[in-house]
Amino acid sequence: MAVSKKKKKNPIRIGIWGLGRAGWSMHCGELDRFKDEFEIVAGCDIEQGRVDEFVKRYPKAKGYTDGKKFLADKNIEMVAVAVRSPQHVDYAIRALAAGKMVFQEKPIAISVKGLKKLEQAAKKYPGKLFFRHNRRFEACFNHVRDIIRSGILGEVYEIKLCRHGYQFRDDWQTLVACGGGQLNNWGPHLIDQGLRFLESPLASVWGDLKNVACLGNAEDHLKIILKGKNGRIIDIEISGGVSLPSPVYAVYGTRGSLISEDEQDIKLKYLDPKMKMPTGKAHPETPPRNGGFGGSVQPKWIRKTIMTEPANGLTLTDIYHVLYQAIREGKPYPILPEEAFQVVKVTEEVKKQNPAFKIKEDEFGK
Repeated sequence: MAVSKKKKKNPIRIGIWGLGRAGWSMHCGELDRFKDEFEIVAGCDIEQGRVDEFVKRYPKAKGYTDGKKFLADKNIEMVAVAVRSPQHVDYAIRALAAGKMVFQEKPIAISVKGLKKLEQAAKKYPGKLFFRHNRRFEACFNHVRDIIRSGILGEVYEIKLCRHGYQFRDDWQTLVACGGGQLNNWGPHLIDQGLRFLESPLASVWGDLKNVACLGNAEDHLKIILKGKNGRIIDIEISGGVSLPSPVYAVYGTRGSLISEDEQDIKLKYLDPKMKMPTGKAHPETPPRNGGFGGSVQPKWIRKTIMTEPANGLTLTDIYHVLYQAIREGKPYPILPEEAFQVVKVTEEVKKQNPAFKIKEDEFGK
């Protein structure tokens, strides 16, 4: 009996623009997981030392310090834009104009002007611009969505998303003039998750920004409240100034709740599915003194702690595999341009409400 041979894949030839913390530590590591789907053929950075280190790590790849020469490399099919935040828009458009596909790091834009440029680019280069909202593939995020969809928590009315820590951070991402601040750093991740959890058109946005512990002048603590037209509330809190962290996920429903403190497991407390909700009505009579403050019907609870294992099996670093499937196999890329654009619109609304933390220039460092 003949054994069928596995079809050899056609790897996407990718160049990484920006070899700093994102390009070097994140993109390279994720791409190394999928060597049969992606071939790193080039890297570009303004610092020669980083380019030298890149070529040493990938001997078959070319290294550049000149962006024009990098974009002129005909061997590059796709450019991963991983430069500083305010440069994301213009560098992505330059790569698109050079005939490349683009995988753009978040924040995809830090201004209304930048967002408009991207919207125009998406129309001009259809199917060429992809956005890296990689937290969409986070295992706990997906598992929590599975639980909500199962209905065991009843009607979900509020979801809290938190990322807490305490740092005396002092790099460029703490400076307003450099496009820093948690709204542009962790903000796009949790806003994107929040919009997915909303399961409804967005009705309102409220936001508050504070500088607590970082040494720059950008916000390191933020609170955002998203309200859907369905009445659901998404409470987002990101902070570099909280020393005792809250659960990463908390979901409140009419029949129960869940929390995940560290994304590794999920704690649930929900009503027994066999239990029907009380149908009686409240009364105005004086209650007995020894009757307590509860109701006449006692809840029948089920408590569980389960390991994080989403049904789709996805993890945070699977985004490049999903990107490959979209480009080479024609599968739909789940992060739609309009969804990524809405994230920027939310951040812009929060900036309007907190003008002290808004960058003075639309874009910089072109």
